[in-house]
Amino acid sequence: MRVFLSAVVWALASVLIITLVTLPINTRTQLIASLLVVGVMAIIRVLKAEGKWRLVALAFGSAMILRYVYWRTTSTLPPVNQLENFIPGLLVYLAEMYSVLMLALSLFVVAMPLPPRPPYTKRQDHDLPTVDVFVPTYNEDEGLLANTLAAARNLDYPPEKLTVWLLDDGGTLQKRKSANVLDARAAEQRHNSLKLLCKDLGVNYLTRDKNEHAKAGNLNNGLKHSTGDLVAVFDADHAPARDFLLETVGFFADDPKLFLVQTPHFFLNPDPVERNLRTFEKMPSENEMFYGIIQRGLDKWDAAFFCGSAAVLNRKALDVSNGFSGVSITEDCETALDLHSRGWHSIYLDRPLIAGLQPATFASFIGQRSRWAQGMMQILRFRFPPLKRGLSFPQRLCYMSSTLFWLFPFPRTIFLFAPLFYLFFDLQIFTSSGGEFLVYSLAYMVVNLMMQNYLYGSFRWPWISELYEYVQTVHLLPAVVSVMLNPRKPTFKVTAKDESVSVSRLSEISRPFFVIFFVLLVAFAISVYRVYSEPYKADVTLVVGGWNLLNIILAGCALGVVSERGERQSSRRVKVSRRCEFGIDGRWFTATIEDVSANGTAVQVYTEGFQGISVEKLGTLRFQPYSDLPVSDLPVEIRNFDTVGDVTTIGCRYKPQKATDHRLIADLIFANSAQWTQFQISRRHNPGIIGGTIWFLGLAIYQTGRGLSYLVRNTSRDSAAASRR
Repeated sequence: MRVFLSAVVWALASVLIITLVTLPINTRTQLIASLLVVGVMAIIRVLKAEGKWRLVALAFGSAMILRYVYWRTTSTLPPVNQLENFIPGLLVYLAEMYSVLMLALSLFVVAMPLPPRPPYTKRQDHDLPTVDVFVPTYNEDEGLLANTLAAARNLDYPPEKLTVWLLDDGGTLQKRKSANVLDARAAEQRHNSLKLLCKDLGVNYLTRDKNEHAKAGNLNNGLKHSTGDLVAVFDADHAPARDFLLETVGFFADDPKLFLVQTPHFFLNPDPVERNLRTFEKMPSENEMFYGIIQRGLDKWDAAFFCGSAAVLNRKALDVSNGFSGVSITEDCETALDLHSRGWHSIYLDRPLIAGLQPATFASFIGQRSRWAQGMMQILRFRFPPLKRGLSFPQRLCYMSSTLFWLFPFPRTIFLFAPLFYLFFDLQIFTSSGGEFLVYSLAYMVVNLMMQNYLYGSFRWPWISELYEYVQTVHLLPAVVSVMLNPRKPTFKVTAKDESVSVSRLSEISRPFFVIFFVLLVAFAISVYRVYSEPYKADVTLVVGGWNLLNIILAGCALGVVSERGERQSSRRVKVSRRCEFGIDGRWFTATIEDVSANGTAVQVYTEGFQGISVEKLGTLRFQPYSDLPVSDLPVEIRNFDTVGDVTTIGCRYKPQKATDHRLIADLIFANSAQWTQFQISRRHNPGIIGGTIWFLGLAIYQTGRGLSYLVRNTSRDSAAASRR
């Protein structure tokens, strides 16, 4: 009976909303309604009302957006017999409808996400399952692998139940027997070097004959040679904290049909957007919206999916699916989709338990995102989640949201160039007056921003999503078109993570951004001219010019994104504050480890008699590890020092000489996951729509100037080089 009454209530509510949305009203009444809706949503937000009030605010916003959709559909499309206007007008309309669809899917997924799950605290060693830890690698640096493998060896878990595997696809027999002698020699050297590293660290080394099916094939080869009840997967640059397994494996005992426990990806370094805009320390990272909100929303509907790393999987489930799926180049999401359709469940644990590295250069960042986009398009093409047999209806919607999102380059491109249809060619792609456009479209934009703020709050600041989509669109659009035309063409390409930018320069793929910016500037000049030369169309010209100005702001900020800042440090430092002793020339001094990175550490030595220090001199760090290792000595080289009063701050570079040294380095950097949570929380605050917009505007103005200065400097350098030839 309750279900029937609920259905009746929903039906009546739907009829009421449709009636209100389609009610014929004049522009003035629409303006009043828009102001009322915005006012109600603002009051609820100011009062910080949550729970049902949050849903009330989202419902008001949804009604306003549906009203806009009705108006756009019935009143604004150009006549079909005017193809020069109708075709671009229809493209803009379809782009807007895509945005509305994605907002609707987002509302379904994250309107009321699950609260963060508490960590699993039940522990009885005799009941713990056996675990194989897989670290797949292709061309990553040996030092990077040493840190990750050492961190895996430091995991707090019964050693008899834990086996760590390095799955090396860079030293396969196929590569060692390559027709290219140099490539074959490099593969042979890598093979021998990594075998020795694994032997020193107590890790199993495994390679295969052929590089088939990329990462999925490498992981499946690991499954063939291992027997653990569970499989933990870490990318080569993703090192786990000590408590990773203890906080994840217990969930499998509670649910025999659980195939996945996924944890978020936390990164020690900024992505190129954050690094070039200098927002890493003060603004949430781009991936935090996904891992902080969206995955929790997916988890509510049993649709949290495997993200390729930082996860534990059930071997029984993988046996059912014949291992990791390899049809697409995003084997992680594809594997989760397959197992969800077979009735298996997943869990998302919202606590960073690994620390990884992001691409350092903008070109590598785009390469990574191109692979994600193409892989999701392959899943959409070959698996088609909306009709995938075995999925529940909510799971279908969740996977639709995750895959359809990567179509954003199409609407983003249309929104970028739509104003130019009118300004350059005088095409009437939007049949309405300036007043109607402001009343409906401006209200739609404001409500859309408010709803995004409700959904993502402190995890995503205003206009940041638009910036990220724009900087990716320029190069992702051809990648997505390519996979649509030939869905089997894309191949798996490893993203470079060990790059660095030593000197400031323009990205090698920055040229299109400057071309687009200057085209938009010309369009802005034309809009100013047309306001004065055609005053009878000033209202429409002002609206279109304002739209173009918004695009200029985004495009200008993007110039700063592609202007790569040089950095002396190749890796980001993490605050730790751990007591230690610092040894030099046989003397020991009380000290504190202030911060650490993948390559070195900063130590504060407290003493009045500290003498004999010099650059490139060798020293020793002695500290108590978090792991079961005894108090040990880590050799370091002094790189710089600074004495103020009785305190000397020493910058040191690690000089590992044996396997234990790598485990000590891993203990320093990765053992304590609480420091990553604290860092994330320190960046999470909501500036609000007005405050966030003002901040973004200031950022865009500054980055536009910086990007143009890089262009001038780069042009002058190229001219000088050409004159010397």
